[in-house]
Amino acid sequence: MNPKPTMHGPQKSHGPIVPTKSPNNVASATAEATEGRGPAAGNTVEQNASRTLRRESTAPNALERVRQAACKDRKARFTALLHHVTIDRLRAAYATLTRRAAPGIDGVTWADYGEGLEARLADLHGRLHRGAYRAKPSRRVFIPKPDGRLRPLGIAALEDKIVQRAVVEVLNAIYEVDFVGFSYGFRPGRSQHHALDALATAINRRKVNWVLDADIRGFYDAIDHGWMVKFLEHRIADKRIVRLVKKWLAAGVLEDGKWSSVAEGTPQGATVSPLLANVYLHYVFDLWVEQWRRRHANGDVVVVRYADDLVLGFQQESDARRLHLDLDARLRQFHLELHPDKTRLVRFGRNAAAEQRARGLGKPATFDFLGFTHICAKSKAGRYLLARHSSGKRMRAKLHALRGELRKRMHLPIAEQGKWLASVVRGYIAYHAVPTNIRRVCAFRVEATRSWHYALRRRSQRDRTTWERTHRLAERWLPKARILHPWPEQRFDARTRGKSRVR
Repeated sequence: MNPKPTMHGPQKSHGPIVPTKSPNNVASATAEATEGRGPAAGNTVEQNASRTLRRESTAPNALERVRQAACKDRKARFTALLHHVTIDRLRAAYATLTRRAAPGIDGVTWADYGEGLEARLADLHGRLHRGAYRAKPSRRVFIPKPDGRLRPLGIAALEDKIVQRAVVEVLNAIYEVDFVGFSYGFRPGRSQHHALDALATAINRRKVNWVLDADIRGFYDAIDHGWMVKFLEHRIADKRIVRLVKKWLAAGVLEDGKWSSVAEGTPQGATVSPLLANVYLHYVFDLWVEQWRRRHANGDVVVVRYADDLVLGFQQESDARRLHLDLDARLRQFHLELHPDKTRLVRFGRNAAAEQRARGLGKPATFDFLGFTHICAKSKAGRYLLARHSSGKRMRAKLHALRGELRKRMHLPIAEQGKWLASVVRGYIAYHAVPTNIRRVCAFRVEATRSWHYALRRRSQRDRTTWERTHRLAERWLPKARILHPWPEQRFDARTRGKSRVR
């Protein structure tokens, strides 16, 4: 059995960190329900050493003991964590990687690494524990964003992905205890729809009259390495783990055969980046905003964060404007800033339409969050209804990419085209088929069918594909548009068991 992780007592914080109590605190059951938080016990279920059936059923596994220790003492610093990165954990990390993912700078694919896997993992494990492991630079590629710009991605070498995934699993045992309930991005057991549910439930049930839609400019590229290490050291005293993170941050990127160092930021696409981003914003934003709304707010304040996407709801306009200014100043302390063109304060909620009419203004403004435009609408009975429609900009970008792929595939057999297009439409429906969005989902299917028709017509100057035939193909291959998700409050209550209100 691996030894229990040793810990030092509380130590002095680094930098201007605002001490505050996490909402996932002593009354953990109530607080987790309040923020829509699922249980953290599911983060790590793997044993470090084989056990008999009886001992497995009675003794917690090694990472569960780490989680329990982290929960018991929220200021404890863990001095021994690397021994949890075992060959078994590395093997499990390898098994979870995407089989067809693009290789890093070494050109090694998932299948390549699988040849002689046990010998490779034993060698990797040995290098890790004797300090001989070296992180490779990320291979930089660019993908288009919905606004037409390019987003830089860093593709790590496969061996780095394995180590990062194993280390993230170990660190999650600690940080899933620390992270606050309104943080949803890239966390075990949480998804984008959970964040959307929490936001919709808060707007419908709390006194929300204003919404601050905040965007952090170039967040992943602006993370300060010095602050990142200091934040990690609040909880992680194992210098070997901290050294690994430093190696990943300092590995640099390779673009067009030229290596360049990176003084700040963490590569988007790296396995460890989402966790590091959550740790950074946990100390920069989450704990700070928790304290701010307790000390300074005169009315209700609700918060939902998914990675670097922030949405805050306010009862009082004065609270919204004051937090906007304070947040901008807070972020600048840590080398971050709000995007001036993408950060907006809008009147929103059940009273927004009446307030706009009283001032002789038009309809209430809308805001986008996680691919959905949120709208103050009315139900058929004339009552207030929060409507969520697929973002028009993202839908157009998706259709544009779909048409490009169809042109590349137009000479393939019809069955292959149909299977591919069905997977695209099915994936779009799976995410966007929420209540109040059936028209947009239907529109996407119609446009996908139309794009398929034009692609088929371009296969030859003599092609005689008719609309009737295209519709028959669509009926055969493309899934029907229908609502797949429940109303947000129903799913939110089911996840939190209705124990408390949202925050």
